[in-house]
Amino acid sequence: MILFISDLHLAPEAPGATRLLLDFLAGRARAAEQLFILGDLFEAWPGDDCLDDPDDRFVSAIVEALRELSAAGVAVSVMHGNRDFLLGDRFSASSGARLLPDPYLLSLPTWQFVLSHGDALCTDDGDYQAFRAQVRQAAWQSSFLSRPLAERRAIAMAARQKSESAKRDKAPSLMDVNPAATDDFLRQNGYASLIHGHTHRPATHDHLVDGIHVERWVLSDWRETAGECLCWNGEELVREVLH
Repeated sequence: MILFISDLHLAPEAPGATRLLLDFLAGRARAAEQLFILGDLFEAWPGDDCLDDPDDRFVSAIVEALRELSAAGVAVSVMHGNRDFLLGDRFSASSGARLLPDPYLLSLPTWQFVLSHGDALCTDDGDYQAFRAQVRQAAWQSSFLSRPLAERRAIAMAARQKSESAKRDKAPSLMDVNPAATDDFLRQNGYASLIHGHTHRPATHDHLVDGIHVERWVLSDWRETAGECLCWNGEELVREVLH
């Protein structure tokens, strides 16, 4: 059994979602062989040195729970999202989770999936794509991480507020995947079934690419009272609501 989740956007201000995850990692996830977290596990990640903060019990509890799940024999994989793109090697070593490239091709005996956070497919939003290109550059990240942790946290909070404000002024279509870009992506990845998050629009879509039927599964974001995981049982994908 393989489980997929994304867009938890965990933060100290969201204790309900954090508790849902901790319960999930200690319970439902223990029955899986693999767990894939496809981006935005955290609402913000200012750098791996936040792991050194003895007062940050929020981060340490999540990292500890991931490490315990990994130690129990579940292979945990985490993909960068648009909020936590600074997750690095120290996070990986501390949590026991491997960091995945985006996209990632998951080849199974009976099926093939391509996994992505999904934000790179929202090509109609030019402002966001420019921001994404900037913050993924090694030079930008090095410069940002050289700042004091407290300053980085303040910058991240301001960026989150700015992002939420900008969303209210954008057409909904700008924040969804571009159909042509998505079909090109499916073509480039061998017509594998696509699983992604980012858009917060859980649904299953049917694409016809070069005469080939391809499914696209959009993961749900998590809220304070409920989450969702997508389960591959060896034959089909099934959505499971988590309370």
